[in-house]
Amino acid sequence: MVTTHPVSHLSGLAKRLVVDGLIGEELASEAQEKALKQRQPFVAYLVEHQILASSDIAASACQEFGVPLFDLAAMELENTPLSLVDEKLIRQHHALPLFKRGNRLFVALSDPTNLQALDEIKFHTGISTETILVEEDKLTKAIEKALDSADSSMSDLLDEDLDNLEVTGGDEDGKDDGVDADIDDTPVVRFVNKVLLDAINKGASDIHIEPYEKSFRIRFRQDGVLLEVAHPPQSMATRLISRIKVMSRMDIAERRVPQDGRIKMALSKKRAIDFRVNSCPTLFGEKVVLRILDPSSAKLGIDALGYEDKQKQIYLENLNKPYGMILVTGPTGSGKTVSLYTGLNILNTPDRNISTCEDPVEINLAGINQCNMNPKAGLTFASALRAFLRQDPDIIMVGEIRDLETAEIAIKAAQTVHMVMSTLHTNDAPQTLTRLANMGVPPYNIASSVNLIIAQRLARRLCNNCKKPVEIPREALLEEGFKEEELSSLKIYGPVGCDQCAEGYKGRVGIYQVMPVSEAMGRIIMENGNAMQLADQAKKEGVADLRESGLKKVRDGVTSLEEINRVTKD
Repeated sequence: MVTTHPVSHLSGLAKRLVVDGLIGEELASEAQEKALKQRQPFVAYLVEHQILASSDIAASACQEFGVPLFDLAAMELENTPLSLVDEKLIRQHHALPLFKRGNRLFVALSDPTNLQALDEIKFHTGISTETILVEEDKLTKAIEKALDSADSSMSDLLDEDLDNLEVTGGDEDGKDDGVDADIDDTPVVRFVNKVLLDAINKGASDIHIEPYEKSFRIRFRQDGVLLEVAHPPQSMATRLISRIKVMSRMDIAERRVPQDGRIKMALSKKRAIDFRVNSCPTLFGEKVVLRILDPSSAKLGIDALGYEDKQKQIYLENLNKPYGMILVTGPTGSGKTVSLYTGLNILNTPDRNISTCEDPVEINLAGINQCNMNPKAGLTFASALRAFLRQDPDIIMVGEIRDLETAEIAIKAAQTVHMVMSTLHTNDAPQTLTRLANMGVPPYNIASSVNLIIAQRLARRLCNNCKKPVEIPREALLEEGFKEEELSSLKIYGPVGCDQCAEGYKGRVGIYQVMPVSEAMGRIIMENGNAMQLADQAKKEGVADLRESGLKKVRDGVTSLEEINRVTKD
């Protein structure tokens, strides 16, 4: 016999939700009981278990209790009075103090009947409390964001290890010196060290430190997307930026022109992380960006990069050719350097002489002769290449082919029993060949020297812990590029978000177009053909373009269709 719970047995918001027809009596009663057992707010339980949408709950609460709904997205959270309320209380009751007016503290709640939260906050603070009704999902994000910012505040950094990190700065001549305590400000030193460590631990690729007219923020680029992580007091901006400039051996007195520097942080005896630092003057101070250079990224192995089996085989076959050129192309931050260094790591044996010229060297590898460009001293890609050719090389890596002089020397080296690897900035593989021709390289030299072109992008991987299937209309799937015959068995996943990932994604995977330069393509180049002709020929030869490779990752459940549209949009 199934028992039902009459509405009269329900209390507060649960009763209103049943009256509004949003939830059944039995389900509402069961949810109340389970939320109580798990010591979780009722509304938080409903939203977390996807029983009701937070917007529907908020609409019912507005009507029942006559409390206006406040949009948390319209409020800047860096000024919330978090110091007044203990973090344990905030998490326990899912209540966020928003602002204080006189002797009243205004607290954001998704359930206005949660009087226990208001009473406990009032007891601990000694301040009268007022409810501000907000949507549950927005409240959850706001609490996490506010508490994360608080975790990065100056006052919380008491860990002695932050003082003892071994940090060195590199000057323009490549010398590494211990960083002087030019800025005797222990809280600032601790804070900067904590930001650097947090970025490393979260797998960030860049740190953005940005001063504005009325605020100061720090963002990490995680999995290719910028996320705010802290809002230090604006009054600390100059001291924080000066500390980073001291660490990277910049001129702290010069604030009118951009500067470049470098930081090396020793995490242990076996592991050190380099930071490439750039400062740029803005309206309200200097913006500083630090690129994190982790040598271990080159040792992931080719299987971790995301190549399909056929693509991997083609890359390995061309790596083992005695001469010719391999070009990797894509926008900044698409993983070109990691792809090249993965190949170099495979080739790095005692019987080979490998030299690289880069601007700057991003990954240090033992056994490879690496050269940092210094145009002020006359050391350019072209001059370094000429020097390499006099030093009995087997393999040469050029950071980027930027001009005709560098291109001509690299191509001559590739034609004379040397393997040459380099990068270009083009949208796809066929355009790389026409780009060389537009630089002024003779077509016959391109056709006879270039063996392989790899175009690539980086897409965020779906979190395996929380990804879920999504329904997409048949017409939309066909328009995206999927085939009619595969729709019946096609299963597409989308992001959700959990405590193990960032917005439903965790890590990144490469999307590749691996195009060997065939004899037919060589003839098109010799006849001054364009990129469209080359693309058509590549398709005839079975070369998957970036879009097709991306859709394969969607079919395999590795990433979402939304993410592939972001990185392969024409």
